[in-house]
Amino acid sequence: MPASPAMRELFRRKPIEQIDEPETGGLTRVLGLWQLTAIGVGGIIGAGIFALAGSVAHGTAGPAVLISFLIAGVASAAAALSYAEFAGMIPKAGSAYTYGYAVLGEPVGWFIGWDLLLEYTAIVAVVAIGISGYIEYLLEQLNIHLPVWMLGAPGTGAGHKVDLFAALLCLLIAFMLNQGIKAAARFETAVVAVKIVVVLIVIVVGFFYIKSGNYHPYFPFGFGGAVTGASTVFFAVFGYDAMSTAAEESVDAKRHLPKAIMYSLGISMVLYVLVCLVLTGMQHYTDINPKSGLSTAFKSVGLSGLGSLIAAGAIIGITTVLFTFMLGVTRIWFSMSRDGLLPQWFAKTHPTKHVPTRITWIAGAASAAIAGLMPIGSAAELTNIGILLAFVVVCAAVIVLRYRQPEIPRTFRTPLMPIVPLVGIAFSIWLITYLQPLTWLRFAVWFVIGMIIYFGYSRRHSALAPDSVRDRPGLLARLRSSSELSSIRAMFAGRGRR
Repeated sequence: MPASPAMRELFRRKPIEQIDEPETGGLTRVLGLWQLTAIGVGGIIGAGIFALAGSVAHGTAGPAVLISFLIAGVASAAAALSYAEFAGMIPKAGSAYTYGYAVLGEPVGWFIGWDLLLEYTAIVAVVAIGISGYIEYLLEQLNIHLPVWMLGAPGTGAGHKVDLFAALLCLLIAFMLNQGIKAAARFETAVVAVKIVVVLIVIVVGFFYIKSGNYHPYFPFGFGGAVTGASTVFFAVFGYDAMSTAAEESVDAKRHLPKAIMYSLGISMVLYVLVCLVLTGMQHYTDINPKSGLSTAFKSVGLSGLGSLIAAGAIIGITTVLFTFMLGVTRIWFSMSRDGLLPQWFAKTHPTKHVPTRITWIAGAASAAIAGLMPIGSAAELTNIGILLAFVVVCAAVIVLRYRQPEIPRTFRTPLMPIVPLVGIAFSIWLITYLQPLTWLRFAVWFVIGMIIYFGYSRRHSALAPDSVRDRPGLLARLRSSSELSSIRAMFAGRGRR
């Protein structure tokens, strides 16, 4: 049964053809395939390997942390295939927000975009806090003892500690992004290369210190512990979705983005599996340090110097995660502002560097505040639910669009339709059920705030609103160049001659 006019207006959609129109005065296309892949790998490999793997192995899953990463990886891969199809069709900034807007309607797009603004900002803060464990390790090796308040210990409660280093790191990444995407991408690619070298050293050297007895018992917390661990490590395996927000800065997004998504996830999962095998094989899970697992594992076998090198590599490498997700939040915010759902003031780009500097500094300051003042546990609780819901929306949208508009050119097609997207939906919902009630409460509060803003401001100012003031200049511009206006002019000119 066809939808009523009221329902069509409520769930108005931005046509894909309109989304794909070239923009002027916005972002510039400078990123190639391997730069995009580096951004994706930079977002996926970071806290998951250097911090979360040890933390989850120690207190949640034991050696089965490898299973936790595989479960999260399967769910992530199913969603990645859906993202890849959309990335080949809609090469625009915004990622899940833009895809949801185009297929499922404006309220759904707003809901996902608004949610990801919080999620990505919180991820930047969580990762910055996670670096503190390795900072502490390095300082201990150098017999340097800073005041405790300057290194707000991850996992501690308390607002009386300020993680000064984490806060400054967030601001540093904001500064790098504001130097222009080309310069920022070069920085990201170089740091990702350093990080991969460090991870490979961990795998190759650590392999010779594996003791099979450390793998027993493999499921000390039961299979449920491995599943709970999957819901915890999940945010470490989806950096490709933030990378897809850079679509508008890719020189050939329709061809390169699908490949970059698959390459980055494939490379990262192989490295995750090998590192988990090494970490839980070198030390019994009860002895793994939850804050600096890899460094302390190598120290335990008499390789303190290598442990320090790993700590330094972790500090450098984890910054790439900050880069990827801060890039993501700024590009989603930019897209929402350009569409009129948030004030267009935010969509202003720098005249020469062509990046949204206003948004970037605000996102940097917000993440710095969270990183500096909140314990890692509280900040982490803000991250997973929104990403999982975004995956549900993208997987559902790719099914809907495949059947609604099968004729649209696609440079990549999700295989085994609709099985693969349905697997992504099922896994995402399954993992959502393992999240804490407090996470749902915070999510509900953020959702209510978003709905108030949407119905109080965004819906009336949207570029798709019939009486949108901001849409009139664009409408007049289109009319001036249209054949209809030419016909009207000709008609009046004829009357004048008569």
